[in-house]
Amino acid sequence: MDSIRIRGGNPLKGRIVIGGAKNAALPLMSAALLTSDPLHLDYIPGLADIATMGELLGVLGCSFSVRKNGGGANIARGTLATPAIKNITAPYDLVRRMRAGILVLGPLLARCGKARVSLPGGCALGPRPVDLHIMGLQKMGARIDLAGGYIVAEAPGGLKGAEIVFPQVTVTGTENLLMAACLARGDTALVGAAREPEVTDLAECLVKMGAEIEGIGTDTLRITGKTELHGATHRIVADRIVTGTYAMAAAMTGGELELIGAHPEHVQAAVDYMRQAGIGITSAGNGILARRGADGIRSVDVTTAPYPGFPTDLQAQAMALMCLGDGSATINETIFENRYMHVPELSRMGADITVNGSIAVVHGVDTLRGAPVMATDLRASVCLVLAGLAAKGDTVISRVYHLDRGYERVEENLAACGAEIERLKEAA
Repeated sequence: MDSIRIRGGNPLKGRIVIGGAKNAALPLMSAALLTSDPLHLDYIPGLADIATMGELLGVLGCSFSVRKNGGGANIARGTLATPAIKNITAPYDLVRRMRAGILVLGPLLARCGKARVSLPGGCALGPRPVDLHIMGLQKMGARIDLAGGYIVAEAPGGLKGAEIVFPQVTVTGTENLLMAACLARGDTALVGAAREPEVTDLAECLVKMGAEIEGIGTDTLRITGKTELHGATHRIVADRIVTGTYAMAAAMTGGELELIGAHPEHVQAAVDYMRQAGIGITSAGNGILARRGADGIRSVDVTTAPYPGFPTDLQAQAMALMCLGDGSATINETIFENRYMHVPELSRMGADITVNGSIAVVHGVDTLRGAPVMATDLRASVCLVLAGLAAKGDTVISRVYHLDRGYERVEENLAACGAEIERLKEAA
């Protein structure tokens, strides 16, 4: 497996283009199963999860190709076409690689009346059940069994509209049922729906494809089912998690980064947090400018929450930032269990962190020190990159295949802004 070596201490200065959001692209790709026409997605990111989803959709009968638009790897168009569903089974060996594989369940069932989808995998962040997906589809008339690690679903007469009330926020559950409802008979209401920008992006694309959806951006989505959808061209929303990550990297290294294409309104809770921590965030043309304030990094408490709260996917990066804070900060992770696996690795670099259940207390230190560390999941891997950029000496991060699932061209982007960073390829 590849690793990344970083020699820390260089302030990051320059411009980085923020590509399309992974967490928006994956459900958008699944939406291609809803129509026999081509779906064109601009700013599709070049990530391992995107390749895996393309491979999964290929098994089902959907072709996927990517064409560069002449502006670098961050500006590319993905084209998907599913003239016919050739297979209704989403196999374990593909779905286990990422949780987003579950997103083919709703579209398959809506278009074909049946689906067989492996229970999902992805990062080991604790239980992330699919019971709300199943509950919603059952309310829409589906018969569902769990057999041999697969969700086996049938709706021989097609799905029908229903009112579905989510007892808790579920992003992929909202997306799955939203797509299914677009081809269901009658009206569907999703009450307590997730409000993340990626959900909104999916809804806006579905409308371009001919869907009728009201309440986009709110916690109640009302969908009038159609007999068919058509193709469309859609630009994927910029990745808010990548935006927040690079903004924190600028602050941790004492540098300044212009993040082209970033939407600060999509990360308002994170922007507010970073400003409290002493990071200057200002508008700059088509994006934002991030820099460390004159007084250094201030220690600030934070609690993760569903959108519009502070995103759990920025928690690990915020912890790395607080390692250099001027006091103590409390981090409360309310979304996922097992999301503090990066703590022992940060401690190897000199961080002072104590964990009690969902609460982590980070005592700021003057300096982090380079060390060999191991990535345990996607966001933990980039948190170690941030720590390595700010540390004295060399940091070698192993198991960076996690990083490749969510950060496009990270070494190139950082090196172009002054970082001493290189990928060490595994010997053949």
